[in-house]
Amino acid sequence: MEKKSHFIKREFPQREVPAVLLLLLLVTILLLNGLLYLYLNNFYGSSGRADMDPSLCPFGYFKLGPMKNCSPWLSCEAINKEVRKLKCVGEGAVKKVFLSEWKENKVVLSQLTSAELQEDFLHGLKMLKALQNKHVVRLLGYCEQQFTILTEYHPLGSLRGLNETLHMPKYKGFNTWHRRFLLAIDYVSIIRFLHSSPLGTLVMCDSNDLDKVLSQYLLTSDFHILVNDLDALPLVNRSAGILVKCGHRELRGEFVAPEQHWPYGEEVPFDDDLMPPYDEKTDIWKIPEVSNFFLGHVEGSDIVRLHLFDIHAACKKEDPAERPSAQEVLDTYRKVLTLLIRETAMPGTREML
Repeated sequence: MEKKSHFIKREFPQREVPAVLLLLLLVTILLLNGLLYLYLNNFYGSSGRADMDPSLCPFGYFKLGPMKNCSPWLSCEAINKEVRKLKCVGEGAVKKVFLSEWKENKVVLSQLTSAELQEDFLHGLKMLKALQNKHVVRLLGYCEQQFTILTEYHPLGSLRGLNETLHMPKYKGFNTWHRRFLLAIDYVSIIRFLHSSPLGTLVMCDSNDLDKVLSQYLLTSDFHILVNDLDALPLVNRSAGILVKCGHRELRGEFVAPEQHWPYGEEVPFDDDLMPPYDEKTDIWKIPEVSNFFLGHVEGSDIVRLHLFDIHAACKKEDPAERPSAQEVLDTYRKVLTLLIRETAMPGTREML
């Protein structure tokens, strides 16, 4: 009699995630999402970069340092009597800049360098007065008769020194992809503001190379960006057929947009009268290079660049009409920031679920 082989089928119970653990995981995710929402709401609303700052004074007034009340912009008489020059800290084509002191506050006094550039100087003053908000350096006073402007002092200086600042012991903790990306967002926010300013669509013409761009902006002590030099901000008005040209000389190099190049070849000498004008999309062309500088070469910066690849490719379209608006670039930057913060805050949660 044959013996039948008996195979015992063993069923291994599936491992189940305890309900309590699952509940804790879901609560953690909800809390992290809540914190992320609060952070981004604070970033977009109060810290970063809303156009209107509730701490700003009414037009024609300013508040500086520990001042509780707003003071009127300083007049010629007040500047001459109350402001003391300390030292020259810079000189450009239009202005000579002095670190100065007013009522124990460090301030910046800018004076015209050449009578031939009075028009540029007064245009910059006009822009500074009209565009006062969170994106623009604070105006403290001016004297048109003496071609003098008084503004707030920012000890970290222009963005030219960003990398040196980030290597200082005090600021090494800011040298991360996150902080650097926030600076890029600040920059694009300023471009978006200029393109939709109260005066209309303004083009940042002092931007023929990266170094020139960086010199136009200041780095604040709380690591935000302010536009400082507004001497070359021509107005675009498409409905009136008004376009711009940045200067009267031929522009070369890959940093400037293709439409800013002389279009008739080397055999035809440059003639400003024949040079076609253009619009604000020249600023969009330059965004990828400027952002690349901000991102630097820290851990995580290449991941940010990867996420920005498509929008930066769109910024480099040969046809200006096909490039995105500054608002579209800003929206994309913010979405990428949100995505990267969520991935950093909750790594692997999808696999856990």
